[in-house]
Order: sequence, then C-alpha cells, then structure tokens
Amino acid sequence: MEDVAQARFLTAIYRFQNGAEAVEREAGIKALHIILRNSMNLRFYTHEGDFSSGISARSLKPVNIRTAGKELTIRVRLKSVFYEITAQFRAGGQLYEVADLPLRYGWFFEIGDALYLPDSLQVLNFGVLLRNSEGRLLVHHSKYRQFRHQVLAPLEDLAEVHYEHVQPATPLQLAEQGFNQPNEHIIFLSDFGQYVMLIPVIRYGEVEIEIRRRKNIFSVDSNGHEFMVNRDQQEEDRFTALLLRQHPYFMEQVDNGLHYFYLHKKHFLNEEWFLQAFDEWQSAGITVLGFNEIEGNRLNPNRAKIQIKVLSGINWFNVVVKVRFGRQKVGLNKIYRAVKNRNQYVELDDGTKGILPDEWIERFRRYFQAGEVVDAELLGIARVNFSAVDELFDPDELDDDVRDEVNRIREKLLHFERINEVPVPSKFNGQLRLYQHQGLNWLNFLDELCFGGCLADDMGLGKTVQILAFILLQRSKRGRNSNLIVVPASLVFNWQAEALRFAPDLQVLTLHGAERLKSTANFDEYDIVLTTYGTLLSDVRFLREYTFNYIFLDESQNIKNPESQRYKAARMLQSRNKIAITGTPLENNTFDLFGQLSFTCPGLLGSKQHFKEIYSAPVDQFHDRKRAAELHRKVSPFILRRTKEEVAPELPERTEMTLYCEMGHEQRAMYEAYEKEFRELISATTGDELEIGPMHILRGLTRLRQICDSPLLLKGDKLPGEHSSKIAVLMEHLEGQSAGHKVLVFSQFVGMLDLIGQELGKRGISYLSLTGRTCNRSEVVERFQKDEEIQVFLISLRAGGTGLNLTKADYVYLMEPWWNPAVENQAIDRAHRIGQDQKVVAVRMICPGTIEDKMQQLQEGKKELARKLITSGEALINSLTKEELLALLGE
Repeated sequence: MEDVAQARFLTAIYRFQNGAEAVEREAGIKALHIILRNSMNLRFYTHEGDFSSGISARSLKPVNIRTAGKELTIRVRLKSVFYEITAQFRAGGQLYEVADLPLRYGWFFEIGDALYLPDSLQVLNFGVLLRNSEGRLLVHHSKYRQFRHQVLAPLEDLAEVHYEHVQPATPLQLAEQGFNQPNEHIIFLSDFGQYVMLIPVIRYGEVEIEIRRRKNIFSVDSNGHEFMVNRDQQEEDRFTALLLRQHPYFMEQVDNGLHYFYLHKKHFLNEEWFLQAFDEWQSAGITVLGFNEIEGNRLNPNRAKIQIKVLSGINWFNVVVKVRFGRQKVGLNKIYRAVKNRNQYVELDDGTKGILPDEWIERFRRYFQAGEVVDAELLGIARVNFSAVDELFDPDELDDDVRDEVNRIREKLLHFERINEVPVPSKFNGQLRLYQHQGLNWLNFLDELCFGGCLADDMGLGKTVQILAFILLQRSKRGRNSNLIVVPASLVFNWQAEALRFAPDLQVLTLHGAERLKSTANFDEYDIVLTTYGTLLSDVRFLREYTFNYIFLDESQNIKNPESQRYKAARMLQSRNKIAITGTPLENNTFDLFGQLSFTCPGLLGSKQHFKEIYSAPVDQFHDRKRAAELHRKVSPFILRRTKEEVAPELPERTEMTLYCEMGHEQRAMYEAYEKEFRELISATTGDELEIGPMHILRGLTRLRQICDSPLLLKGDKLPGEHSSKIAVLMEHLEGQSAGHKVLVFSQFVGMLDLIGQELGKRGISYLSLTGRTCNRSEVVERFQKDEEIQVFLISLRAGGTGLNLTKADYVYLMEPWWNPAVENQAIDRAHRIGQDQKVVAVRMICPGTIEDKMQQLQEGKKELARKLITSGEALINSLTKEELLALLGE
C-alpha cells in the first residue's frame, strides 16, 4: 500500500512539471490533494522570484500547505431588486474576506505563511469569481432563482451558505406546511457495481434531506412568503451514529466527503449482518428502500417474527403458528416445504425469500414430526402425543387449559400401574380371568383419556372376549352405540360364535358376502358391525360416511404397510376411538408398528419418514439398543402385551422339537444344483440390483425351500427325483408316536398339503384340509374338534395361521421353517391356547445342510430383539443384503 501511495504522489507531481496553468482544472485539484497527503513526508517550499529567477537556496521559502475543509462561509442578502453574495474564509479562528486573499499559482488562497487549497473545484471557482467581482456578486431578482439552483445549492454541501433574507419558520408556518409532524427516517439502498450505497435521509415534511449533505430547507407559506426550516442536527447525528455502530467500514468513511456510506456486497448481503442491521433499523423506526433492487438479491431483509400459542381441541392440541417477515405472512405449508428440503429460505408471496434461523429450522422440524399441518396457521398435535407438547413448547406458549390437560394426562400415565378397576358388565355371559379383567380395565383407562391402543396379548389368551366385554361396558357408559370390527375373512365365524356365546345381548350385523347390506342407514340399530378387510376395501365409500363409537381391527398386522390399500381404507374410517387387536404387532420389522399405531394413535410416532429415520432403520438394521428402548418407552402405555407364561401358567406344557429329515440322493442332487445356480446369480448381482428386483431373490429362495419339502412342487422341466424325505418322516410319526393323537400339519405351500393328503389317503388316515379354497371354514373346524375319527388337519399358513381354536389337537407339525418365528408361534397357538388340557408337542421339520438350517439361525437372531421391543423385530427377505443372502446359501 505504501508503494501505491508513493506512486500516486509522484504521478501527481509529474502533472505540474510543465506549469500549473497547463493542468486541466478538475484533474489538477485532485492531484494537488494527493500531493498534500505527502505520503513521502517531504517538506514544501515556495519559490521567491525576487531573489532569483532560477531555483536556489536563497529563493526557496518553507511554506505550510493545508486543505481548506468546510471553512468557506457564503452570505446572501437582499438589497432592493438585487441579491448580494459575499464570502469569508475562516483560518486560525479569524474571518477573512475572500476578495482580500491573494490567489497563489491559481489554486491556493494565501493567509500569512500558509497556503489553503479548497476542498473542491466549485469552491475554488466561486472564490475566483468573487475576487474578480471585487468581493461581491449582485444578482437581479429575476435571475436569482436560477443562480441559487445552479450555483449556490451545489455549494451548500461544500460551504456554509447563509440566506440572511430568508426568515426562520414560525410555528404557524411549520404547522401549515406539515413540518411539525415527526420526521421520517429513511435509508435508500442503491446498487453500485460490486458495492451497495446506503444513503441516510430524513424527511422534513415533504422534503427529503440526505443527512450527509448540508442542504438548506426552504418552503413557502400560503401568503407566498419564503421561510427556512432548521434541520435537527441532534436527530441527524443520532441517525449517523446508529449507522456507524453497525459496521467498522462505515467509521472509516466519516470524512470522505461523500453523501452516502458504501459496503461491498459480500459484506452487505451477509445474512448475519443485514438481518441484525435491519432489525435495529426497524426498531429505530427507520424505513429501508431498495433492498430487493440490488442485482441478484431476492432475500427478504426482515428477521422472522414467530408467534406460537397452543390451544386445547377435542382430540388434538391446536398449535397456532404465525410467521411474518416484515409485512409478509407465510403459511405453514411453505415452512414445511422448506424444512423438509433442508432449506433455510422460504418463498414469500412478494417473490422474496425469507430466512429461517437455524434454531427455528430445528424447532419446526420437530413440530412437523409431532403433528400435522391443518391450515396456513394451524398445526394439529394428537392428544396421545401430549409429551411432545411438553417438550417442544415453552410454558408461556401453552394455554392454561392445555397446561392443565397435559399435567392431568401425565399424572395418570405416571401411575399407569394404578388403573382403576371397572366392574365386568352384567350382560357379559361368563367369567373373565384376572388378566382379562385387567385388560378390560386398561381399555377403559385409554377410553377415559380418549387414547387409542393395541391389545397385543399372546395368541390364545382371549383377546376377543376382552373386546366383547369392553363393548358391553361402552354400552353401559354411553348407551346404544355402534362399533365396527374388521377381521380377516377366516375369523368371521369365530367372532359371530364368540359374540353369541359371551355377549348374546349385543346386536351383530355382518357385512360380508354378495347379499350384504350396502348402506349405513340401519347401523344405529346394531352394537357391532362385523366386516372383513376385503369387504372394507369394497365398501369404504359408504362406511366412511358413518361415525362409529369404536373401530376394532382384529389381526391388525393386516394394515402394517402404510402404502397398502387396506391401510388407506382404514384411515378413511371415522370413529370416536380405535383399537388394534393382534398377537403379533411386529411380524417383520419395527416399521410394522407405524402402520398400526398411526391408525389407533395418530401423531404418536410422527411422520412416516421420521419414524423410519429415528426408529425403524436404527433398530432393524443396526440393532440400536438406545433407540429400541426409547421406542419401547414411547409406545408402552398404548400397547398391552401379556404372554402365556405370564398370565396362564395353568396351560399344559408345550414341547418344541426339531426333526431333521435327511434328503435322499436325488433330492439332495437337485437341491445342490439349484443352490449353485442361485449362488452364482447372487454373486454376479450388485447390492443396488438386489434392492431393485427383490422378487427374483424371493423366487430363488422359494424354489430352494420347495425342493426341501418335495421336488414335485417344482413346475416345468427339472432334474429327476420325486421322493420327499419330509413326507416320509411325517408318515412314520403319524403312524408311530403320533398315532391316536389329533394332529395339525401346517405348510406355507398348498401343493405340499395336497401331496401329504394323497399320502394320507393311501394309508387310510382320515384328515381334513383348510386352505384358501375352503368355503365352509366354520363347519370344517367344528368337525375336526368334535369328530374323534378325524386324526389330521392339514392347514395352509395363510388360511389358518390366526384366529382358529383347535384345542383338540395336541401335536403340531410345521413342514418348513418360516422367516419369522412369531408366525410359527401363531400356528402352534392354534392348539396351545386357553381351553387346552393336554401337553402340546410342536415339531419343526428341517432338511439339514440346507437353507432351512440357515433360517433357523436367522430366527435366533430375531428373538433377542423381539424380547427388547414388543414381539418380533427384524426386516426379512426384502432387507437381506447380498452378504446375508450368500450366507444363507453357504456351505
């Protein structure tokens, strides 16, 4: 920087080497000001020609050279029809008439031993004009207005101009012309290339004054008399001081003579700076104009003003959220879009972008996870998610009713173990076991809080009975009301029979079959409307028009997938409350919970994406114990889960065993050939390709499992071999140790059941079958239970894995392992349930050295997580990695 200053200094001197008279005036005065800065710290001399025409030591005289600053005072007086203009120069505390001052070298006024260089060429020229006019100018009144506009007005910034003929304004004149109103403060912003100009202005009446200029304010009253308005110097100084405090670069510009401040765009558009600056300007009542005229800038200059109030609704907490950026309001839908896209900028209606502070982005993210956007200013948070209200909002943001309600709910849940006992309804035909009565108390507890929940007792513990007792209790509390129960088609007869047996006083309407009622007109006449998931899909258009007291979903894992049509149809239904019923709330992974609890307890688990990121992925993929424990705490008040071991110790012993069925030569050769082919396919497939085409993987795994059951299950061309080691071993058992016992045989493959049936027929063993093709399900089940001649019941997993009561059987054969141990337990529990009085033996049939062995190991890994969460809990086929698939096919 020092080298640059010296270069400018020498360049400026060079301009004058051919004489001061030859230099162009505007460039000359700028060059002289550079010389006066004296970056090389040289002394100045004048040449005294009286001693010598040439330069010598005797002809040089030291001199002080100074800049004149704002030391010129101009006076204007009215004399008859002329205006007289004179000027004085102030130096050393004394006034000198400009006409009396020598002008040296055409540039400097000489006073004593000092030379004064005027600030600007205008001042210099005006001084020269006065000297040439013998110290005064006379301007005829007809030319004065033009002279004042062209000559005097520009000089007001450079000198003090006193118009002595103009009187100061009287209070009456100020009031008449509006000058007695509060002065408006304005900052005009202007694009200046890479810089932004900030021009501070105060509006006096209708006159805008740039406060860094020394312009006078004139006006004319109603009588035509001109008057002068005094500027408020203190107010202008405060305005200037406010600007100077806001950036250190402004302080450096105080004495630069400009009528504006300036700042490089990279500093001006720094969000932390300008939001703070605009906030201070707004607080000081300053209007800012021109911000969005800066090239390339669409930002809104106002800091977000956010107001929140949480009010109590019927089943929701209503969060009223008002967001403004200056005068621009912004709706929650736009805030949601910005937060979802991890964008701090919000599109506003005027085309600008509001800036969300980082801390508010995080707060809004949590708000949207806890609730749903209802409209532009309303967020709904379900009452069931009351803890989020406590965690997310400050006490002063909560309405008094909300605060009381949250405290009441928290108090009840803190004493969850002290649920009030309710009497068993008098119309209930039978006795509830202790744990079943506790289940009734729990359902009533949720009802008092208007919370939904999930009754997730082990299979065979009487969930149906507890629900029927609860519906009777509801009728005693609320009078006649209609409740919808949705069940798998296989359980319609079971619900009908149980209702008739335990609650004959309840009126039941069954919506199922071609002749079903297709109107809600008579629903009020029934306590229970019983339908199936398939019928729900067909009839949801009219079912959703009726508001039920309760909706109960039996085997609620049917809606575990939020993308399924069943889930979407269920969410369309209306009711005062909802309960899910299932023995396996988690069949495949923790995400199964989301579908069911988002139906019964909307808002409890946040959005689908939030649940995946915070719980499902960490727990299922990474076995995150902390997240699993957190999820358990969150859902535990809303899920009632009791196992047989806990509540039904009177049940007879259940023995589980594994039968290893060694494959013969042909069956083994066929299995190894297909396994080799499948392993090579997996090895050549990338992980991404596995995710895109999981059906190919499922098809390959299914083929290997079918070979383990029987080569006859494969269709089309195949290697030779028809013998099934499993069927052979099963027949040995049925004719050996299982002879004389009633037996259930489960298989995932209907074709396997057909092959077993053929073999049973050859051996004269009586049997029944239950598959998806069976129409008279209730009759088939009843016949097996009552006919002692029927030894074997062949059941497909899909048709008979849930809801059946087959306590006459005491042997259960599982022809192949299933991916989820909970599904196997469901099958075993068809026999091992309340009402069973014999020891139950469950037999798993496995071909050693095959994929079935590996599946057993996979199940063991799932059981540990199942205990820690609710039941089972790991993604299966669709979540298997390439490495895991190869491990299933390992040696």
